[in-house]
Amino acid sequence: MKSVNQEAIEHDPQQLHEDLHAIWGNPKGLRSLTIVNHTTLGLRFMVTGMVFFLIGGILAMLVRTQLAMPDQDFMSPDIYNQVTTMHGTVMMFLFAIPMLEGLAIYLIPKMIGARDLVCPRLTSLGYFCYLFGGIILTSSLIIEMAPSSGWFMYTPLSSKEFAPDLGSDFWLLGITFVEISAVSAGVELVVSILRTRTQGMALHKMPLFAWYILAMALMIVVGFPPLILGSILLELERAVGMPFFQIAGGGDPLLWQHLFWLFGHPEVYIIFLPAAGIVSTLIPVFAGRPIVGYGWVVAAITIMGFISFGLWVHHMFTVGIPQLAQAFFSAASMLVAVPTAIQVFVWLATLWLGKPKMKLPMLWVMGFLIIFVCGGLTGVMLALVPFNWQVHDTHFVVAHMHYVLVGGMFFPLIAGLYYWLPLFSGRMPSENLGRWGFWLTFLGFNGTFLIMHWTGLLGMPRRVYTYEAGSGWEIYNLLSSVSSFVLSAGIAMVLLDIALHFRFGKPAKHNPWNADTLEWANTMPPSAYNFVSLPNVESRHPLWDDPSLPRTMAEGKHGLAVPSHGRREMWGTDPITGKVREIIHLPGNSWWPLFAAAALAVVCISLLTRVYALAGIFVVIAGIFLLRWSWENGVHPNAAPEAGVAPGDPPLHSRTMDGPGLWAMAVFLIANGSFFLSYLFGWFYLWTVSPEWQMPDTSPLSLMAMVVAGLAILAGSLVIEKLVRGLRQQHDRGLGAGLYLSGAFGAIQVALTGWAFFNAELSPTQTTHDAVMLVGLVYALFHGGLAVILTVLQGLRVGYGYVGAHAPFEPAVVALLWRYNVVTFWLLVGALAILPRVIGG
Repeated sequence: MKSVNQEAIEHDPQQLHEDLHAIWGNPKGLRSLTIVNHTTLGLRFMVTGMVFFLIGGILAMLVRTQLAMPDQDFMSPDIYNQVTTMHGTVMMFLFAIPMLEGLAIYLIPKMIGARDLVCPRLTSLGYFCYLFGGIILTSSLIIEMAPSSGWFMYTPLSSKEFAPDLGSDFWLLGITFVEISAVSAGVELVVSILRTRTQGMALHKMPLFAWYILAMALMIVVGFPPLILGSILLELERAVGMPFFQIAGGGDPLLWQHLFWLFGHPEVYIIFLPAAGIVSTLIPVFAGRPIVGYGWVVAAITIMGFISFGLWVHHMFTVGIPQLAQAFFSAASMLVAVPTAIQVFVWLATLWLGKPKMKLPMLWVMGFLIIFVCGGLTGVMLALVPFNWQVHDTHFVVAHMHYVLVGGMFFPLIAGLYYWLPLFSGRMPSENLGRWGFWLTFLGFNGTFLIMHWTGLLGMPRRVYTYEAGSGWEIYNLLSSVSSFVLSAGIAMVLLDIALHFRFGKPAKHNPWNADTLEWANTMPPSAYNFVSLPNVESRHPLWDDPSLPRTMAEGKHGLAVPSHGRREMWGTDPITGKVREIIHLPGNSWWPLFAAAALAVVCISLLTRVYALAGIFVVIAGIFLLRWSWENGVHPNAAPEAGVAPGDPPLHSRTMDGPGLWAMAVFLIANGSFFLSYLFGWFYLWTVSPEWQMPDTSPLSLMAMVVAGLAILAGSLVIEKLVRGLRQQHDRGLGAGLYLSGAFGAIQVALTGWAFFNAELSPTQTTHDAVMLVGLVYALFHGGLAVILTVLQGLRVGYGYVGAHAPFEPAVVALLWRYNVVTFWLLVGALAILPRVIGG
């Protein structure tokens, strides 16, 4: 469908490029910090992740040097513990997830035919949170105050009694900061994949890589909040003495393990899924045929995502859980091998039926298949409870973890980097250097970690800094250490190849691998706006089916080739069918994400140094920055400089009731709900399991105040729901007054909850019961206050003309938060105030 304006300018494609570059182009100099473009931010994520990878790799070499020979004193026990803790932490939190998210941020819009991600400023905020959190965490190494309790931070080893310095605080605050970044990227990717695919790209026509990233992002949204909760609780215990994990006060150290592994085991699949997505993208290209069993792969991705959340106790078989639970989680741990095997068989069948070309990326894919299958076999062994008991906390587990994570993530990642390098730079990688890098890496990796299986079976425990001569482990550790340096040489060769390639690589022809997906319809390197025009795609292999598509897109012969209005635009499509619903207009470059992230970084540093007043001040400052950011939204002149659209085009999303902000709020509330359910899990777990749990005879909360507060928040929600219904019918009479009324009901709820809180006379440093109750009440107060602020701001925006029947969607976004608050508040009332009165302690 072409508009009149498109027909008028199709004869001058060069002018189209120039006009779009004027709108989308990135600024230079200091203003480059304001860039929100997904291509730039994706590269920043990956480059930063590679820097952290080098730091983690150096730490790994220090560990292998220490263990190469018995009775070494190359490192002291404390330094060794810091190094091993930071190696695992850096690789898991600062390299693996951000690196894969960065690749997804870079590729997803290009693959689905979009010009950017749907919330570009959120991507920028996520990057700066990641950067600042990583700097805070790794700075602890420089001042020799790094965490030393293991990358999993088990209590009580990480508690104040056994870790009195600031190492654990660096970990808890830095990781929580980084997790904000991960969840932000997760929300961004989910909404972008569901709502911004180019027209015609139905869900079942989507590239498999997008399916994998969608599953990964949803798992991040659900899986990361339990760790955020656990980190907050442990930091509160360390900073002010709330005994969440101390048995004497009514807590339980095993609660930390539950919260950590509720995140930790899904994270294994969060890391694996994007890597498997790379494999599923590359194998059809180099086999020269479509993948066998597209539907089977999608089903396997979905099943794996669900099952992975039922495996966390797989890591806790030796802590004394009931045998029935052991049997259940053992069976679930074996069951997850089924969807994994489906994918492996699909890959092998595609290679068997095609004509594989063993180019450099395929070499890394084949290495992945060998290593990951071996890691999966040892995973099935560890799922057997008796065997798990024997090898738990030995080097066998370390070897298995590296086979799964390094084999399952690093090898596909390098395959993907070599495959997409021409897109990044317009140059081809070196086959010779790349093959040397592969073989050194492959042989060094197996020499390092295959042997570690044997040392583990011989009884060598992990997390010990040395061992005695005559134990029988000497030769194996020496071989592992020598092999680790071969592995390092291979990785160095790969990094050298990539670095040299940008200057000396052979120029690549267009679509050099004869790929089938839309990212190769781009220029190499890509423009800031990706595509001059957005195509209608109804095939899983658009470039195979229509090789002329890149040319016609560049000539502006498809949709949205209209830059005259000055907006950053792309299609908003139906999440299932890919039918165009609206035109999404995106915000431009901004300082606000950087300012907000910097303010939050000051909060973290202030909490580390125990300057709580400064932390409180900068929490307020960060909130002001975020609210100011949100003001430039919808029909604000800086967000939508012109309201008109070309004849025949759909309306702007800010003039509808289903904009991307609504979807982003819904996905964010899923993450928030995961956090809240983890809190309720902790409450009931301690109530039923902790031997010293102390439930008072009468609840300290005023039931009357809490019930009235619940009725107030319900009334406020009903008011805003009525206003939203009116907006759907194009009625906005009394909208501003109604929003202020809803805010007033919310203020009553906050006031009554605060009154009940202060009159409860809790002793949060004495009993875990009161500490957990305090966290729940603060949660309710924060969300109630946030709803009031956002609702009042909506009332102000009505007065400015930014919200009304002409621009109705923002109150619907706030209404979602109200619905969430109603549900969570009444659940809190039931759990904290009603249930204890009904069934007692």
